[in-house]
Amino acid sequence: MNGRPAEQSEAAAPAAKPEIHAPVLLNRRRLAVVFGGLLALWLVGVFARQVGDAAAAANQADQMRARNAAMAQDIQSLQAELQLIQQPAFQAEMARGYLLGTPLEVPFTVDKSGQPLPSNAPGSVGIQPAAPDQEPSPFDAWMQALFGGRS
Repeated sequence: MNGRPAEQSEAAAPAAKPEIHAPVLLNRRRLAVVFGGLLALWLVGVFARQVGDAAAAANQADQMRARNAAMAQDIQSLQAELQLIQQPAFQAEMARGYLLGTPLEVPFTVDKSGQPLPSNAPGSVGIQPAAPDQEPSPFDAWMQALFGGRS
């Protein structure tokens, strides 16, 4: 008919039918993608761990700086206290507390078996000074009217 042999046209007819093949689960491309993905996950994990370690080290360094600053302040206060203690006036005052004053001083103590002072003795805490009589300010008068007076 069109110049082809009949055998070729018959053989071509069955070849036009698509053949069903089993899908290939792992080929080189898919294996490379899986391997690349696992490698990327591993790198992210290593990087995240190093970032966490660096953050922990930075926190520890901050804590050490704060502790060093506190220790430096303690050292300064102890040095100031040492200078105070080494002054002769301070040592003399402390010696008086142990009845070791100068030979011209007369040591004395308060008798613990003595009677307590009455509540109205001069200089005692029992005497309360009288509050001066003052008229309340307008603000205080309003507050007293709104919220009541003190009892």
